[in-house]
Amino acid sequence: MTAPQSPRPTQPSAPLEQDTVPVRTDSPKQLVGIYVRGMAMGAADIVPGVSGGTIALIAGIYERLINALGSIGPNLWTIFQQEGGVKGFAAIWRQVDATFLLCLLLGIATSFATLAGIIKHLLDNQPLLIWSFFFGLVVATVFILLSEIKRWNIGRVALFATGLIAAVVISSMPLLTTTPSLPYLFFAGAIAICAMILPGISGSFILLLLGAYDAVLEAVDTMNLSAIFTVIAGMAAGLLLFTRALKWLLSHYYQATLALLTGFIAGSLIKVWPWKVDALGSLNTEAVHNVMPWQYPTGAQWSTTVGLMLLGAILVSLLSWWGNRTNRV
Repeated sequence: MTAPQSPRPTQPSAPLEQDTVPVRTDSPKQLVGIYVRGMAMGAADIVPGVSGGTIALIAGIYERLINALGSIGPNLWTIFQQEGGVKGFAAIWRQVDATFLLCLLLGIATSFATLAGIIKHLLDNQPLLIWSFFFGLVVATVFILLSEIKRWNIGRVALFATGLIAAVVISSMPLLTTTPSLPYLFFAGAIAICAMILPGISGSFILLLLGAYDAVLEAVDTMNLSAIFTVIAGMAAGLLLFTRALKWLLSHYYQATLALLTGFIAGSLIKVWPWKVDALGSLNTEAVHNVMPWQYPTGAQWSTTVGLMLLGAILVSLLSWWGNRTNRV
């Protein structure tokens, strides 16, 4: 399967003009495609251990997303002043690629509204099935992205290994149990949104690690506005700082950055390993310890698990083909 074509050359490109985003005019069909990609990202972000950034990368919209988010900053006020009024707002809209971001966010929101309950039910009642599907999806993603790295050298191998080790260490960390304060929720939101954008590391899993996942869900369920706005503010702060750095790396060192990101994705396989048990070797909501398939209490269920892995691999390969075809057009 052909990987999405890199928008960057294999050689380090010339620095882009600061905060410049190419003006894109999408057709209605392309906007629907962006919306569908947003739904896929939202579905992945619901699962603690799978990153929506992984889907964005394999679907060929990752760099456009980072460029759009990285263009948000104080310079927007200068752009508004230069034009003024409605023209100023229109200039800002074009600068941040807002139509693209809006369609993507609508897709993500649709997934959260329609699929969150279904995925949560599967995670609670059929964890082997849902983890098998995502395991196959992530394995296929790693192979597709590895094929996109044109020339391997010691530096890129080291970056791949660094990303892999970092993801394994993060995925293996014990979960914190704490009653988060508002400043802590701000910090957790900032870290989680960075992970959500970074392929291979799940934002929801970071919230779990920091002991804030249940608090955030409860805040949304009870409409605790102070907690909700605190988390949103933390996410906004983390997003603006992190994406500007990532935008610069992608502009100047695309292949090296891709090697690092692919390492993160490969390391996340330890988190999405399907066969999990609790500390006593049984199955419940605390089943977080990986075991060999033949050690699983209900048996490996090879036909079901391998079939779902293949389904995940096929779907991500089709998504890669779609992203590649769209970029060519």
